[in-house]
Amino acid sequence: MITLRRASERGHANHGWLDSFHSFSFADYYDPAHMGFGPLRVINEDRVQPGMGFGTHGHRDMEIVSYVLDGQLEHKDNMGNGSIIAPGDVQRMSAGRGVLHSEYNPSRDRGVHFLQIWIEPSQRGIDPGYEQKHVPAEARRNRLAPLAGPAGSGAAVVLHQDATIYASLLDEGAKVAHPVPAGRRAYVHVATGSVRVNGTELGAGDAARLEGEAGVAIEGRGANAAEVLVFDLP
Repeated sequence: MITLRRASERGHANHGWLDSFHSFSFADYYDPAHMGFGPLRVINEDRVQPGMGFGTHGHRDMEIVSYVLDGQLEHKDNMGNGSIIAPGDVQRMSAGRGVLHSEYNPSRDRGVHFLQIWIEPSQRGIDPGYEQKHVPAEARRNRLAPLAGPAGSGAAVVLHQDATIYASLLDEGAKVAHPVPAGRRAYVHVATGSVRVNGTELGAGDAARLEGEAGVAIEGRGANAAEVLVFDLP
């Protein structure tokens, strides 16, 4: 079964400095029909104005993945980490027993467009942790590159959950496929561009839940490369 979630159906909050779309219930947006999908709890598509950002705040017991689509994001946390996240970088912060962090757009004249993804960990109360790796465009071009996944999966960064996030940059007509074994599910989020997922047309911000399907088949449909995230979930 495939269930579509169109971009226009998502929650939306525009705070001036932040324009955010919520695929699942988040902050003041609450929809009991969209509380998450398996351990996938949050996909926020955020655009932050130059020089603005999220001040220091705390999280617990969540795997937080940041993936920049355009611009740059500056990260700082109370574990001593500080970095700039750019397109192609994937950052994973395990909140565990508790962590404080901030995220800012360091540019004076350019906005940043990124996805913030939350995955519920398989175990609560773990040590907080941090990883950031670059996954080059050629590794994602017309193939599914594992951004984040469990230890031993070969993903760029490690998740404390039996879930894997893949990314692909798909040229027009290019195809990728991912099997979905019995008992697992998949979620496809179109970050940019247009694709066809198992025969259904999806555009930027659209998503599809797949349950009881043997696999995911994705085809690039636009003149410009589309960027797609695929979540393999228990």
